[in-house]
Amino acid sequence: MSLDTVEHAAETPDAEQPWKDLGLKEDEYARIREILGRRPTGAELAMYSVMWSEHCSYKSSKVHLKQFGEKVPENDAMLVGIGENAGVVDVGQGYAVTFKVESHNHPSYIEPYQGAATGVGGIVRDILAMGARPIAVVDPLRFGAADHPDTRRVLPGIVAGIGGYGNCLGLPNIGGEVVFDACYQGNPLVNAGCIGVMKHEDIHLAQASGPGNKVILYGARTGGDGIGGVSVLASETFDDTKPTKRPAVQVGDPFQEKLLIECTLEIFKEKLVAGIQDLGGAGLSCATSELASAGSGGMRVELDTVPLRDSSLSPEEILMSESQERMCAIVEPQHVDRFMEICEKWDVIATVIGEVTEGSQLEIFWHGEQIVDVPPRSVAHEGPTYHRPFARPSWQDALQADDAGKLARPGDGAELREQVLKLVGSPNQASKSWITDQYDRFVQGNTVLAMPEDAGMVRIDEESNLGVAMATDGNGRYAKLDPYTGAQLALAESYRNVAASGAKPLAISDCLNFGSPEDPDVMWQFAEATRGLADGCLELGTPVTGGNVSLYNQTGETAIHPTPVVAVLGVIDDVTRRTPVAFAEEGQLLYLLGDTHEEFGGSAWSEVIHQHLGGMPPKVDLGREKLLGEILISASRDGMIDAAHDLSDGGLIQAVTESCLRGGKGARLVVPDGLDAFTFLFSESAGRAVVSIPRSEELRFNDMCGARGLPVARIGVVDGEEIEVQGEFSIPLSELSEAHEGTLEGLFA
Repeated sequence: MSLDTVEHAAETPDAEQPWKDLGLKEDEYARIREILGRRPTGAELAMYSVMWSEHCSYKSSKVHLKQFGEKVPENDAMLVGIGENAGVVDVGQGYAVTFKVESHNHPSYIEPYQGAATGVGGIVRDILAMGARPIAVVDPLRFGAADHPDTRRVLPGIVAGIGGYGNCLGLPNIGGEVVFDACYQGNPLVNAGCIGVMKHEDIHLAQASGPGNKVILYGARTGGDGIGGVSVLASETFDDTKPTKRPAVQVGDPFQEKLLIECTLEIFKEKLVAGIQDLGGAGLSCATSELASAGSGGMRVELDTVPLRDSSLSPEEILMSESQERMCAIVEPQHVDRFMEICEKWDVIATVIGEVTEGSQLEIFWHGEQIVDVPPRSVAHEGPTYHRPFARPSWQDALQADDAGKLARPGDGAELREQVLKLVGSPNQASKSWITDQYDRFVQGNTVLAMPEDAGMVRIDEESNLGVAMATDGNGRYAKLDPYTGAQLALAESYRNVAASGAKPLAISDCLNFGSPEDPDVMWQFAEATRGLADGCLELGTPVTGGNVSLYNQTGETAIHPTPVVAVLGVIDDVTRRTPVAFAEEGQLLYLLGDTHEEFGGSAWSEVIHQHLGGMPPKVDLGREKLLGEILISASRDGMIDAAHDLSDGGLIQAVTESCLRGGKGARLVVPDGLDAFTFLFSESAGRAVVSIPRSEELRFNDMCGARGLPVARIGVVDGEEIEVQGEFSIPLSELSEAHEGTLEGLFA
């Protein structure tokens, strides 16, 4: 087959092209022809197809995402916001922290180990590309029913992929979630987050400026794995009734990535790059077009100089390949030799593949023949914008009217006891240690808190003990009932988790996981959740630094629950003042902070005991969340509390169980006046936390809460080797531990 050059394309306007097979719509193909004034070459068509995919262009979501920039003002801590590889915030003492959450959902379903492993690798390179040393990772996960055979296929491979890649990189995995629900059966969610640290002056951006500067591709060779990869795969639903594009999932090599990290950090230290971009979704198509688009001129690339693992790859395949462990740097000519020396030292392949030009076009050549001549912004930043139709689903009112309040409640203490054991042993509430024990949580020696704590926390300065905390949360059941409130509840829980650890929340990243945008019901869910998140961030003062949208999480007509996952990053001046969840000191007093109401819509109790989903989720009061956070942070800093745990899924009894088992100490609880035992134990009202207080601090703590107007109630004491609810039941910690600890191991070991 002869090479399809720019000249040949101009001469053959009517040549048939496989635009539909590459995922483009007819009007999109027509627009490409309009932009170029001719038909695209095969290489140009490949570039537009991956860069205009849903995963890369956000064509269905960006009309809603713009609220994050329009509604939510940047706070004083924001250094780099939406639009770069990752957001950056100032955490004091000259340090900047960059963080982001992304998805690798579809690849992880097809090839669990490599899909999850390369999800970790990709997010780590995003952080590295900002100029930061990656210091920790987190992984929010969603699977189908825990006892389903396909969950047994998918989960062990995904967990092994996350652990295998992250452990080899030497990065502690400090947090995340594991949730089971039948709605994720054909669409597990593998979201990956990373935190990196640098000094302010070390921030790097993805831009190619300075005519004559060299374009250097370095890292692994380019192969046939992941051609089209996540950019195409994440842009359609799974459907057994029609052929589905399932390109090869990328294959990761964490040892190559470790070399790439250390090589890149040394290059940064010597200030050898003028711009840098990692190669993730859309590979070279993305790196070259985004660097050129964000720069001041054009770019010329000699594609045949790209180092290959497979010499049979066509130009189109090279441009679409999403092979892992690759970076693209813009380097001034006088720095090229030193750049190459450092790459050779770290055994990293590096090749000059082009240069920045004075023109305005991205031009790519293959053995001297021009195969690409495009305006780079048209590829990278000016893709289609869809105003998808959306409407409140016809079934939404009936779902909300199906109130959980009608469900049968336990009739006596014995039944309460039985339901507590059933709840804490259910897959979603049970210990996740079988999973998290496969991750190295303490490598590098700076991990302060890690799963199953409320937030992960790492020290970033060993002299001052400055640290950062991060939590990720999302409840698809809440969001199904009310997407606006569900998104705010995810934000509030993540914010609350960070504050409970003693850290001050600064900013958020998000990963918005939804079904097909071509379904008006799904687009309504997305629009409402995005609106809720933007409004919530405005009220809490937490700007959105960036994130990811994952659509088409749908099999046939069955979409996942709307699942906005929110990551909150916080800062703590001294990690030695952090607050763990464990009740560790007998005799300490237990206080419940916040108001408890009869709120069971979407609750763990309604799911576990009645397999029910209906009604309204808990109400959100973000002003109260902010006040609660301030009190938790102040109490931690001033030594008033020794333990704190937020109340969310499973309510008070779940939190108390976890804190007792974590510390090896029991608790005696008293139901406060005005509450019945059932509501006290199982309600999922938001804006609450349980804390343990030394008796010497009780008066000071009560005075602080009273002065600030936060309702608090003394509900018991840390004591003994059982959890006793006075007048109702008692359960030995040994029995609770047996129910809580063995569930996942029994299912998956």
